[in-house]
Amino acid sequence: MRFNKSIMIVGLLLSLTTLNAEASLTAYTAAGNQSVVYSSLGNITWTGDANLLGTLENTFGFNTIVNAIISASPTIYDTPNAFDNGGLGVYNISTEDFSYYNGYTNWFGAQAFTKYLNSIHYAGSNQWVLPISDQFNHLFRKEMGVMAGSNFTNQQSYAYWLSTEYAYFPIYASIFPTSNDFYFCDFKNCFNAAWAVSPGQVAAVPIPGAIWLFVSVLGLLSFTRRKQNG
Repeated sequence: MRFNKSIMIVGLLLSLTTLNAEASLTAYTAAGNQSVVYSSLGNITWTGDANLLGTLENTFGFNTIVNAIISASPTIYDTPNAFDNGGLGVYNISTEDFSYYNGYTNWFGAQAFTKYLNSIHYAGSNQWVLPISDQFNHLFRKEMGVMAGSNFTNQQSYAYWLSTEYAYFPIYASIFPTSNDFYFCDFKNCFNAAWAVSPGQVAAVPIPGAIWLFVSVLGLLSFTRRKQNG
């Protein structure tokens, strides 16, 4: 009878763990010991550091990281506009596209940053891009309510660049303000934060917590039974 009750406890614990595992966001360590967060709602992976560019600059030095970005992606191709070189849809990246103190960058620098992440296969992925509005909406309006922001570090309080250009006036690109329920546009040469996403789930998640709990509880039950029989 005691053993049956123990099995019921195991079932209850597994049920609670399964509910937690079905939450929209899953934080884990990917390839290269990089922190990432998988969104089951959007089926995308976010960098766990919401201001990764700033962290890299602070860790390795502004010039080191920015020069590496420029080397990996010296030009950005976009809809022809007044900011491009000769208005021909080609923009040459320079150190002027990056802020010296907070990791912020203009839209061109943000695009180049994602290409740099691809060049180094950050977290095992070479498909990093800037998000679109729906992905940010899912994260801030739905998923953050489930798991809060504890999965991420260095969330910025103003706005993040989106990948979307403004079709009618391509000197603008979309930004997502974290404090509002809508997104709008900003000049491509203005400075905002950059947060990269990769489609699907990158790398492999470590052994799920539910399996670990199941094995641990079975081991405890086995020990208890041996003690009772002894």
